[in-house]
Amino acid sequence: MLAAALLVFLCCFRGRAGPSPHFLQQPEDMVVLLGEEARLPCALGAYRGLVQWTKDGLALGGERDLPGWSRYWISGNAASGRHDLHIKPVEMEDQASYECQASQAGLRSRPAQLHVMVPPEPPLVLGGPSVSLVAGVPGNLTCRSRGDGRPAPELLWFRDGIRLDGTTFRQTTLKDKTTGIVENTLFLTPSSHDDGATLICRARSQALPTGRDTAVTLSLQYPPEVTLSAEPQTVQEGEMVTFLCRATAQPPVTGYRWAKGGSAVLGARGPRLEVAADATFLTEPVSCEVSNAVGSANRSTALEVLYGPVLQAKPKPVSVDVGKDASFSCAWRGNPLPRVTWTRLGGSQVLSSGPTLRLPSVALEDAGDYVCRAEPRRSGLGGGAAQARLTVNVSIAAPPVVTAPHPAPAFLRGPARLQCVVFASPAPDSVVWSWDEGFLEAGSLGRFLVEAFPAPEVEGGQGPGLISVLHISGTQESDFTRGFNCSARNRLGEGRAQVHLVRRDLLPTVRIVAGAASGVTSLLMLVAGAALYCCRHGSFSKQKNLVRIPGSSEGSSSHGPEEETGSSEERGPIVHTDHSDSVLDEKEALEAKDPTNGYYKVRGVSVSLSLGEVPGGGLFLPPPTPAGLPGTPTYYDFKPHLDLVPPCRLYRARAGYLTTPHPRAFASYVKPTSFGAPDLSSGTPPFPYATLSPPGHQRLQTHV
Repeated sequence: MLAAALLVFLCCFRGRAGPSPHFLQQPEDMVVLLGEEARLPCALGAYRGLVQWTKDGLALGGERDLPGWSRYWISGNAASGRHDLHIKPVEMEDQASYECQASQAGLRSRPAQLHVMVPPEPPLVLGGPSVSLVAGVPGNLTCRSRGDGRPAPELLWFRDGIRLDGTTFRQTTLKDKTTGIVENTLFLTPSSHDDGATLICRARSQALPTGRDTAVTLSLQYPPEVTLSAEPQTVQEGEMVTFLCRATAQPPVTGYRWAKGGSAVLGARGPRLEVAADATFLTEPVSCEVSNAVGSANRSTALEVLYGPVLQAKPKPVSVDVGKDASFSCAWRGNPLPRVTWTRLGGSQVLSSGPTLRLPSVALEDAGDYVCRAEPRRSGLGGGAAQARLTVNVSIAAPPVVTAPHPAPAFLRGPARLQCVVFASPAPDSVVWSWDEGFLEAGSLGRFLVEAFPAPEVEGGQGPGLISVLHISGTQESDFTRGFNCSARNRLGEGRAQVHLVRRDLLPTVRIVAGAASGVTSLLMLVAGAALYCCRHGSFSKQKNLVRIPGSSEGSSSHGPEEETGSSEERGPIVHTDHSDSVLDEKEALEAKDPTNGYYKVRGVSVSLSLGEVPGGGLFLPPPTPAGLPGTPTYYDFKPHLDLVPPCRLYRARAGYLTTPHPRAFASYVKPTSFGAPDLSSGTPPFPYATLSPPGHQRLQTHV
């Protein structure tokens, strides 16, 4: 009962005393920049007692100047109840919880949290202030901020005031859960146009909304950027043209390389090339390649070269039957393309324009030469003409006629040659040689080679002729037992002929050569004896001694027996000497001991000698022709063989007989060629089938 009465008394007493102390304004949480001033407000009503501030529960004191806290003080009119706490400059240690307390009234304000913010420092760009990159190669730029900024700053990239994308943000948290290093990496693929560009990395936070910037300059390395020009761009063939190669590069250019059509231009150096233009510049561009330490670049350009007509394909001769169509074609090139016209040789009428001339249903009067003429256009250069012949066949068209002359005998394992002659109208489409295991139209196949030649014109109008020759290198046994077929075909049919190779034995030939050598040796001894006698006595008979070899051009075919011995007027007076009998004896001995068994018959032996030096000292020998007949005599020099000047004078005899200063004999032998075209020289039938019968054995011509 006593306590209740006391409580009622106190309440009544307070009501009579007035309002109780209370807070008019309490401090609130606030954020302040490091180094700035912080002001925490506190206002009390109906209180005239002591007011103090606490920091994290620690009393700062009741005096207005707060002794011991140099940066702290309390402001305001105490009578009006103002007790504001000031902190200047704010430091990181000032970040805490603050309360305003009325101790005598037992009042405490709510806690006010003071947050101290640290503005970010300017960021750091790794590799700055100038960063080197390679154009076209992906790269990156890294911006970094220290970890003492509060709150942690945000890093942004800008170029020309525009924020850049393609960045990666990374933040490191320390053990005390505070922010460590903050990084932002910008990924980019620069081009040569980015050389010298400025990029900005900005660090901003609540402490510094405007942020702080760091700039970096890009230094680009890039391969050369090339431009190629030609002056003039359009030229006449043969004129000079200048090519100029311009390039920008970082690092600087280290070399130039010029090429034309992919092939290097030898001797070309530097950014300038001067050459004489020709038609090849149209299809073979000129290129310039520029290099530096980073790489190289190439540019090409073509010229417009004006040149006159150039013949590319000549018109070919045409042979057609009467009433058939004929056509010629030719090709010209030029820039611009030339105008092509056709005329007849000797005429001015234009028969056709363009690369082809068509003549329908030709007649005999259409035969002749036709001219393909090219005229220049805008270039005004050059011009030209080409012609071809039209042959109109009046012969009756027929299948090919194939003739195979007898081949010359061949040695085993030696060369051989077979021929066939083809006449056809129209001309044969193909001529083919065939045998047991193969066939061949042209070219070579193992031991066999086929060649073709045009046949000479013959009477009878058989149409165009063709000679096909089959060469055999290294004959075998089977080549002499088999048959070789030569067949030809045209649109009307086929013709063929078979040829057999004849074998020549080596042993008879060796015997003939050995006998001939023995006879020659005997004759040489006879001539040597006569020469020795001539040198010793100095007087000789004026009778001409003639040696006649059967088969000579005149001696065997044109002259009779009277001409063989000669008349007394032709030979002069006959002087008989003491040695005439010995000469006759030697003649009889030679005839009795003929080593060739009569193959080379010596009709007579008579030596014509006279005193005096012989100018040049020599002998006329008729060399054998391809047909085996003696030809025109030629002069043969004896001096290299005798090493002396014979004291006798030579008299040249009629064709078929030779005078000799010494009793020597000479033999000539011509080895036939194995391959090549048939011999078409004048005086000798080109082929055995033409006018001469196949020749027999080729005789060894011996002249004494």
